[in-house]
Amino acid sequence: MFSVERWQEIFEALNKNKLRTFLTGLSVASGIFILVILLGFSKGIENGVRSQFEQDATNEISIWTNVTSKEYKGLNPGRQIQLTNESFDAVVNKYGDYLERKSPIYSIWGARVNYKNESGNYRVRGTNGDYQFIENADIGSGRFISVADIEDSKKVVVIGNKVKKDLFKDEDPINKNISIFDMPFKVIGVYFDPGGEREENGMYIPISTAQKVFNAGNDIRSMEFTSKMSDNFDEAVALSKNVSEAIEAQIKQMHIVAPDDTSAVRVWYTLEEAKKIYSLIDTIRAVFWFVGIGTIIAGIVGVGNIMLIIVKERTKEMGIRKALGAQPMSIVGMILQEAVFVTMFAGLFGLIAGLALLEAVGPQVNSDFIKYPQVDFPIALTTVFLLVFAGALAGFIPAYRAAKIRPIVALREE
Repeated sequence: MFSVERWQEIFEALNKNKLRTFLTGLSVASGIFILVILLGFSKGIENGVRSQFEQDATNEISIWTNVTSKEYKGLNPGRQIQLTNESFDAVVNKYGDYLERKSPIYSIWGARVNYKNESGNYRVRGTNGDYQFIENADIGSGRFISVADIEDSKKVVVIGNKVKKDLFKDEDPINKNISIFDMPFKVIGVYFDPGGEREENGMYIPISTAQKVFNAGNDIRSMEFTSKMSDNFDEAVALSKNVSEAIEAQIKQMHIVAPDDTSAVRVWYTLEEAKKIYSLIDTIRAVFWFVGIGTIIAGIVGVGNIMLIIVKERTKEMGIRKALGAQPMSIVGMILQEAVFVTMFAGLFGLIAGLALLEAVGPQVNSDFIKYPQVDFPIALTTVFLLVFAGALAGFIPAYRAAKIRPIVALREE
């Protein structure tokens, strides 16, 4: 039942000890404030890391080659290992059931590209239609490379949004012709990439066209795949690792490379890296929770100490109350109400201050690995209610002691 007199007593008691009340509330509010900020930045780290992985498919497998570093079967070290269409087809035929997306790549860095009076140097990659999904490229207008484009070795190109801005300005580039090393290509699409302008500073052409116009024959620079995912993340990581190692062994066998030669054939799969990073994020989040909760506990201990002091100071008053007929639960309720009020008020203040700071500063934080720090409001609010419960628990012990004190003993207190 709401009692005006009870609240008047509580405010009067708090007003008598303003500094003590302020310091107690400050310790509780700072605990919640620190926890909210830490949780916000742990979420910001998670957002930043996720954005890095979103630039390409999380389950990507990349294969490229270099020179051999060891003698093997009578062949000297220093041989350049060259991937071909046959290498790609052999991998797909053997491990295609474990792969979702598959694409050979033939890349040219710094290709000279012209459109009317505009020109620039851009990366050109010969690929197939699957590479759109491996690279997480979104088509803003037009379309991506099709099977027909590859079969007919069409001179068509999909340009990045950065290239479109550089060469076409505000003009619609679809069905316009550009020249790559003075060879005409028709623009069939414009793509956007989560990696931003760095990834949009390039273009895609059919792999068959790239091999012909750049005199590559059947050569390819690299192979890109995505492994099949499962509901169990650990199983998906294990599959990606096993397939990657099997493909590496197959390529080495096809090109007569020593099994322990780590230089000639390079394989990189992102799921293993993703698992390491997400495990690190979980560890960081756990540390932040530990620090924040430790700070809150320090505040709760402060509330408990204050309640003990209050009970000690008001022992004679409580004895008089009991002598006049006050019930033990009435005294317990009075002490608990004071503890809950201080904890609730200070906790909400710390919560609002933390959320306000994140709201003001969060949008300005946009580095590679920390993006938009924020906190889940229901989790933060639940933390405040747990704090209130802990504050009530901290106040219960001195309240219980006060309720059990005998009036005659209380009246003897100085």
